[in-house]
Amino acid sequence: MDVPQTLLTIRNLQIIATGVSEAEYMERYAEQFCEWVEGNVIKMSPVHERHDKLSRYAIRLLETFFELRPIGHIRIAPFVMRCGDDFPKREPDIQIVLSVHAERLQPTFTDGPADIVIEIVSPGSIETDRGDKFSEYERCGVSEYWIFDPLHRETMFYRLNEDGIYMRYDPDTDGNYRTPTLPGFVLHVPTLWQEPLPTPTAVVEAVKAMLS
Repeated sequence: MDVPQTLLTIRNLQIIATGVSEAEYMERYAEQFCEWVEGNVIKMSPVHERHDKLSRYAIRLLETFFELRPIGHIRIAPFVMRCGDDFPKREPDIQIVLSVHAERLQPTFTDGPADIVIEIVSPGSIETDRGDKFSEYERCGVSEYWIFDPLHRETMFYRLNEDGIYMRYDPDTDGNYRTPTLPGFVLHVPTLWQEPLPTPTAVVEAVKAMLS
């Protein structure tokens, strides 16, 4: 199927192909930073420089943590999360899959919900990250959903309760967010907004300190 010459825009999202099967999406479009929703292939919004820097910092922090405490794995966009036939195929900015669920990790996609999904808001993704994806990740069974919004310097942390509903959790009075999903991990939220962000050496020292 050829990509339509005219791009359709819905809620700031560009549909570059319609009537596409999941198999065709995985073969032709997934690696191009596109998502699949009800047969539509949607081009993801370009990221802002701040988004890119924040993403790199978060990845470095988590990779260092898992190197020193190997309890999980990281996958980054354009790695697909496939929750099921009835769900869109999304490419979260960052997926965390615990080692106890490592069987979900396939060569080109996560077969089931990640344990933690992190989305970093860009100007063109605000409605999707806070709306559509929130609902989808909740129904899909993503245990935790973290939203980093550098535009407003805001973070939101959600965890599924026993009824499968997201409940919001806030950092402590020192700005630290902790979660039982990652024992020992501490995210100092104010650091996300500092300029410049910590260097790789500083990240290593920070992770060593949180695990000491």
